[in-house]
Amino acid sequence: MITLEQIKELRAQTGLSVMQCQKALEEAGGLNLTGSDLMAKAIEILKAKGAEIAGSKGDRTLGAGSVVSYIHSGDTVGVLLELLSETDFVAKNPDFKSVAKEIAMHIAAMNPADTAELLGQPFIKDPAKNVSDLINNTVQKFGERTEIGRFTRFSIK
Repeated sequence: MITLEQIKELRAQTGLSVMQCQKALEEAGGLNLTGSDLMAKAIEILKAKGAEIAGSKGDRTLGAGSVVSYIHSGDTVGVLLELLSETDFVAKNPDFKSVAKEIAMHIAAMNPADTAELLGQPFIKDPAKNVSDLINNTVQKFGERTEIGRFTRFSIK
């Protein structure tokens, strides 16, 4: 039996809807898993679902987005990043902007050569995920195609 506490915990970890978290926990629970194994499997299920959803939205037009900046402490490294979405409604959402800021911070720290390299890198705040997982979670959360447009990293060193 899936508890409300488990749903809340998974939602806190992923930021996804209550229904998505409940369905993932129920699917994982059907495998007779408990505790941390249940949570790990539910996260794996959500990650796979996110990639599937992102793939199905690949032909939609990206007509909006957000440009964010990140300046690392010490003021010697900075990033400008364009994170694209389908609508202004999503682009103006604080959670969407937060994802863009997180990716900009990652770029400042990891200095990827291009978007392809960036997407394959383990995310600096959670090495269990890579940057493409972060994008797929954003697609799953908002239901819109999301992509990294352009980025520029500036460094004094």
